[in-house]
Amino acid sequence: MAQPDPSPVPAPVHVVQLTDAHLFADPAGTLLGLATRDSLRHVVEQVRREQPRIDLLLCTGDLSQDASVASYEAFRELTAVFDVPTRWLPGNHDEAQVMAQVAPQLVQAVTDIGAWRIVMLDSAVVGSTHGFLEPAQLATLQTALAEAGERHCLVCCHHQPVDIGCAWIAPIGLHNADELWQLLGRHPQVKAVLWGHIHQEWDELRDGLRLLATPSTCIQFAQRSEDFKVSEEPPGYRWLRLHADGRIETGVERARDYVVRLDFNSPGY
Repeated sequence: MAQPDPSPVPAPVHVVQLTDAHLFADPAGTLLGLATRDSLRHVVEQVRREQPRIDLLLCTGDLSQDASVASYEAFRELTAVFDVPTRWLPGNHDEAQVMAQVAPQLVQAVTDIGAWRIVMLDSAVVGSTHGFLEPAQLATLQTALAEAGERHCLVCCHHQPVDIGCAWIAPIGLHNADELWQLLGRHPQVKAVLWGHIHQEWDELRDGLRLLATPSTCIQFAQRSEDFKVSEEPPGYRWLRLHADGRIETGVERARDYVVRLDFNSPGY
């Protein structure tokens, strides 16, 4: 009789990423006529239907449009239904100090879960749209990776560190991406970099490293556009399965029941 395997394979870590909600203090606040709290609510319900298990929720910036206490409280309340460990990082529309005031327990740079270490980096530049990783952030990353031991690592930030083929987005990406790549190149335990900001899906393999971005929970930017352009794709989220052997399964799902109606005469993004 065959003997049972004494070392069963550990279950993967189930992660969900929400990004770029752009909530306002005003519950009726809109971007291009789209009510951002309503679209986030639809995405949250989509996640609840499709992801019966979530071990960690990652929220990768621009949670707010106006950096108000009320907007962060609304985001926290709308996502509290998951009742799982949650991590926030700031985007260019956010105020890190206000985020920390509202939810200090959610703003943590390093999270160990299963066989993985998650590193959340602040790439926001006060008063600017582009991103930059200050020396303190790079030092945090270096220490986190050096002390990761046998854990695989997922690195998260808000701004895109690669060219995504949208000319108008390129200048507002991560301005010192070369420094990030040099650091990551010294740490093969890093399996993926995950970000928001670009309001569209991105999935690229670069020198064995998975590069991932995720649609916004509100308006979407058109892919491969020279000038600012939005699409009428529904809002969405990303799910990830982080396996104990370092493999990553991931995909993007969209709130297909949400009807996108944009008003191009309203104040823009």
